[in-house]
Parts: sequence; structure tokens; C-alpha cells
Amino acid sequence: MILTHEVLKRCDVIKIKGRVDSSKAPEVEAKFQEIIGEAKRYNIVVDMSELEFASSAFLRVLIAAMKTVRGKGGGIHLATASDRMKDVFQLAGITSLFKFYDTVTQAVGDF
Repeated sequence: MILTHEVLKRCDVIKIKGRVDSSKAPEVEAKFQEIIGEAKRYNIVVDMSELEFASSAFLRVLIAAMKTVRGKGGGIHLATASDRMKDVFQLAGITSLFKFYDTVTQAVGDF
């Protein structure tokens, strides 16, 4: 898994490339904690264009981060998710927690 982070004026963009299984989910969680807890930034876009696999541990990390940022008036937008990834969210019953966007630009622009 490769995780990149870009700070923009309106939000932060996290791009995830590869597979996020239970062994890699803590890395993603640490990045969210760095952005939310240390940098005090609460608007986050997750670029899922190159995400190949997402485990339930990754979904738990996203849900926990969403709860935290919503409590601070922010949000998490998911961009460029494949149909397969959208199905994972639907099967888990959590699609209503997140907004999905076709492009990163649209997701950033909605903040």
C-alpha cells in the first residue's frame, strides 16, 4: 500500500494505492489522526482511484474518522471509487455515511 497526503486550501487529500488489509489499516488510521488530531483539519477527501482492496478494518478506520470530523463540523468525501469499492460500502451498509464523487476535483469543490 502507498499512502500520499496533499494539503489544499479547502481540505486534505489522501490517496491510497494498493490493498488496505488489517495489517495496513493502522497506517491509514495514523494518517487520519495526524490530519485530524495534530493538524486540526477536518475536511478530508479520500482518492480511491487506485485502491484495489479494502478490508473491514479499513472501513472501521473510515467510520471512526468520519465520526470525529463530523463532531468538528467537517466531513470525509470519497472520490473516484470503483464500482467494486462502492459495492463493498453498500454490502457493509455504510454508503449513507459518505458522499461519493466521480472526481477528486468535485469532492474538493464540495467543501
